Amino acid sequence: MKKILMSALLLGGIYVSQAQPIKTPAPSPAQTVKQEFGLGSVELSYSRPNMKGRKIYGDLVPYNAVWRTGANSATTLTFTDEVIIGGKKVPAGKYGLLTIPGASKWTIIISKQTNVTSPAAYKEDQDVVRVSADPVAMPFPTETFTILISDVKANSMNLVILWDNTAVMVPVTADIDGKVMAQIESTMNKDNKPYFQSAMYYMENGKDLAKANEWLDKAIAQDPSAFWVWHQKANCMAKMGKKSEAVTAANKSIELAKAAKNDDYVALNQKLLATLK
Repeated sequence: MKKILMSALLLGGIYVSQAQPIKTPAPSPAQTVKQEFGLGSVELSYSRPNMKGRKIYGDLVPYNAVWRTGANSATTLTFTDEVIIGGKKVPAGKYGLLTIPGASKWTIIISKQTNVTSPAAYKEDQDVVRVSADPVAMPFPTETFTILISDVKANSMNLVILWDNTAVMVPVTADIDGKVMAQIESTMNKDNKPYFQSAMYYMENGKDLAKANEWLDKAIAQDPSAFWVWHQKANCMAKMGKKSEAVTAANKSIELAKAAKNDDYVALNQKLLATLK
């Protein structure tokens, strides 16, 4: 009897050891989002639970309690360059993103802690930034918990939290002007001067248009067939109120763009010319 029992156990052990694990979809799949921003980038990592017919805020996600802002592991934000949140500078680095949802007000927390998965693990003295945000009622539900990086501009973007019928937005900015101006000043003392890039920065950020035009002329001298530079010279002249010069530059850009078989720039110049009549 003992021999039969031992044989059965051994065979059972062999069966268990040979059983293959079953791979199934993650109930709260992880997502990593990387976005270029300012002079660096932002990386967001979080897990995405579904509503599944459940009541979310005030129930599954309690009001007035620290939330890891997702499921499973902690939600993190990594900045490769300094940003500004809630008026406070946040140095480059990796941080935890925590929230305290409320019925009429949320608290968004950027924390030095990157491993908070339960309220008990949270330490307020590790906060880098705390900012309040108003939840906005959406006309339709978002089934899957979502964090978006939206409205990305040169020096501003929004972090948007969406779930159920609620949206919460956190503005993030970057003070890049001083850094870019320092780069321009430095590179203009070198052999390969970035005339076109420098001119575009001046034009797009309300700086000295006469200086921008000077640099565009020098960029054209470097490459007289650069139809895209002639187009921007036309834009610069238009901004300065010099219509005849703008028309001349736009027509030159059209001539060069046609020779290069670039219909996009032909169309861009034609649209500009239509505004100069």
